[in-house]
Amino acid sequence: MLTFYSQLHHLHHASELKDGKVSPCFEMPHRADTVLARVREVGLGPLATAPAQDSSRYARVHSARYVRFLETAWQEWSALGHQHDALPLVWPVRDLRSDIEPEHIDGKLGFYAMDAGVAITAGTWQAVRASADLALAGMQHLLDGQHSAFALCRPPGHHAAAEYMGGYCYLNNAAIAAQFCLDQGGKRVTVLDVDFHHGNGSQSIFYARADVQFVSLHGDPRRSYPYFSGHRDETGHGAGLGFNHNYPLPHGTDWTAYAEALAHACQQIRAFQPDVLVVSLGVDTFVDDPISHFRLRSEDYFPMGAAIAGLGLPTLFVMEGGYMVDEIGINAVNVLQGFAGQG
Repeated sequence: MLTFYSQLHHLHHASELKDGKVSPCFEMPHRADTVLARVREVGLGPLATAPAQDSSRYARVHSARYVRFLETAWQEWSALGHQHDALPLVWPVRDLRSDIEPEHIDGKLGFYAMDAGVAITAGTWQAVRASADLALAGMQHLLDGQHSAFALCRPPGHHAAAEYMGGYCYLNNAAIAAQFCLDQGGKRVTVLDVDFHHGNGSQSIFYARADVQFVSLHGDPRRSYPYFSGHRDETGHGAGLGFNHNYPLPHGTDWTAYAEALAHACQQIRAFQPDVLVVSLGVDTFVDDPISHFRLRSEDYFPMGAAIAGLGLPTLFVMEGGYMVDEIGINAVNVLQGFAGQG
């Protein structure tokens, strides 16, 4: 399996507001480095870089003004004399206006954010666009006739919606790749999200559409981030009604229960008959992950990959979460090896 990777992810190493204090993000450069080391260790396959894309590719799923904000936010922030990370100050909740973009950077940071886990640093834009470009290159690899690819994206993307960032995510890599497939002539794409946290951004982007099916297995939002998205009754809207499938699972879910939900999810995917499958590959379902609450073990990721392979679809794996850095490489690559029949 070809792995797409970029060193530019090192340019983004941010802080977050969590548990009442500002500290370095759990989403750190070492995550991708650890996965890459494992890819090399097991001989998964060759590595490839990705060509830089025009930002209009990102604007196929994000608004043009949001992409522009990401591109210019650090310049606006640092122009005020700030050299520390830019974090949101105020959010347009409930009955506050959310249609008019503020002119001041403090207002923009809150306008385009869902939480305080998406600091902007001097290198954020370069890192996030390189991450999206990996997903685009991976999809092009499938469109060229290959059966699978792995986009080792960092930062991740599935919490980013059309006009907001959140959960360490800025551009929605999986959604950008799915849309690119459709733009190149694909008719139907499924996004399967196996990250512990619900991919609210991916769901939001495709919620009213019938050409992209979104299927997610995740922690019950009544107890788990992002809290306000991912309930079972969220099944789509308008033309998208019936094409959104959520499997919220309780704290402590082990492989036996997870595998049952995954099997049902695969039935939904087979019924949809997509041309291509995009897998949002989060391995924060691991028992020792510091910010998640499932109980999967490293050996469980082999049958997860095998189950996905059983769909028989051209498949792009896009790296999302996973924060136990000692095991993240083993677990992510176990999925890929299971998919390839090597587990």
